[in-house]
Amino acid sequence: MVEAPMPFHSILFDKPESDAELNDVYKPSFFHDLNLDQVFQSVTAGREEYNLKPFLSVPLKNIKTITYRQEILQDLEGEALRRFIESFARNMQAMREHLAQADKLSFKYQKERWFLDAIEIYCHAVSCIADEILHLDVKSMGFRAFRKYLKTYINSDGFKSLLAETKKIKDELLSIKYTINIRGRTVTVRKYESESDYSAEIEETFRKFQQGAVKDYQFSFHDSTRMSHVEEDVFNRVARLYPDIFHALRDYYTRQRDCLDQVILRFDREVQFYVAYLAFIEKFRSSGLKFCYPHISDQSKEVHAYGTFDLSLANKLIHENSTVVCNDFYLKGHERIFVISGPNQGGKTTFARFFGQIHYLASLGYKVPGSKAQLFLCDRIFTHFETEENIEDLRGKLQDELVRIHEILQQATSNSILIVNEGFMSTTLSDALYLGREVLQQIIQRDMLCVYVTFIDELSTLGDATVSMMSIINAENPTLRTYKIVRRPADGRAYAIAIAEKYGLTYESLKRRITQ
Repeated sequence: MVEAPMPFHSILFDKPESDAELNDVYKPSFFHDLNLDQVFQSVTAGREEYNLKPFLSVPLKNIKTITYRQEILQDLEGEALRRFIESFARNMQAMREHLAQADKLSFKYQKERWFLDAIEIYCHAVSCIADEILHLDVKSMGFRAFRKYLKTYINSDGFKSLLAETKKIKDELLSIKYTINIRGRTVTVRKYESESDYSAEIEETFRKFQQGAVKDYQFSFHDSTRMSHVEEDVFNRVARLYPDIFHALRDYYTRQRDCLDQVILRFDREVQFYVAYLAFIEKFRSSGLKFCYPHISDQSKEVHAYGTFDLSLANKLIHENSTVVCNDFYLKGHERIFVISGPNQGGKTTFARFFGQIHYLASLGYKVPGSKAQLFLCDRIFTHFETEENIEDLRGKLQDELVRIHEILQQATSNSILIVNEGFMSTTLSDALYLGREVLQQIIQRDMLCVYVTFIDELSTLGDATVSMMSIINAENPTLRTYKIVRRPADGRAYAIAIAEKYGLTYESLKRRITQ
């Protein structure tokens, strides 16, 4: 039995009940740690009028809706459809500007005319997008449903009537002709009665006297949208000359205030969720970096990604014409935890960030950095990054870390992802080893996915669940970082390097002292 397609209501959600969470929008606490706040600031830049951030703050909870979005994004990667959507967006933006201007105006006839023009733009925008999509081979369930909705809408009696009435009143207004007779301080307005246009005759008469460039004495009128009191008086008199037309305009303005279709207005805003992201990642793809549609599972925790990178860092590096280093990772079987060690400034934190980034981006239905990826649909992402001490809570740094990790473990489930960056750096090696082992044992018991960045190599050998990864250095020059993170047993030097850096005993530090 084939399931009948549901009526279209949203280009973001496949079912009406799926968007209920948007009513309770929040900014996830991990956005700052993963630099997702920077990513989404760039994604939405220039599109503030659409208020896209609520959509970016609500990850999806089911794979069907993620697939719904991925298919729509694939359709929008087609040049023709994207061009039509961008044209539709410009028209709808012009409509909103006209409506906003109408609300600002006080002179009734001017207000009503701006409203009429806004509805004319709306009718044109809807008619065009309906005609354009009708001839495109869209494959996503979302765009096929929207196309069907548009076809029904533009063929409805309501839209046809709106279109015809808008055109009729616009044509009648354009047909109005009148003359103004100014004698001293007296202004007389009357209907045009085929009087001669003397301006054309005067221009023709004096044209034969023109020799070379002449001074332009033409008067320029002000470009304000607001009318002066003289202009308003003139139009009040014009309205008396053509009462039927202006009464029809007033009636139109009163009756059609709520004529805009709410589903189409919603589509206009929601489709920017896709268009904004595609525009954002275009610069990365132009630089040779790859994006892919990840395979998402809510069962298997065997995750992998190849050629992936930190989107926020890459955004900065591209602007600086610097190289973006890509990395790979995978977990198989009972593996759940990446324990990452190695020298400072070697890319460990960057790895932790992009692991969280791509899982979150995938939960929105977006493409993710990389050539291929399989990811887990988690219920929540938790991060534990170093924070500055807060003198108001009277807690030391270690105590604060313990309180925060305790709260995380109380809330986390087996379907959560935890990212710990340089935990327990404020205590001794033995205490950090003990605390780190206790935390990782809790994570292993919960069967959670985790990235644990540490300077303690022993934490990478707690069992089958842990995988040791290291930031590697240049073999010929140990002071140079490659920013590559690879699966490799910890070599025992990470903590030594950390201590040497802390006390200024690294090769670079000693060399600087000797040469001074």
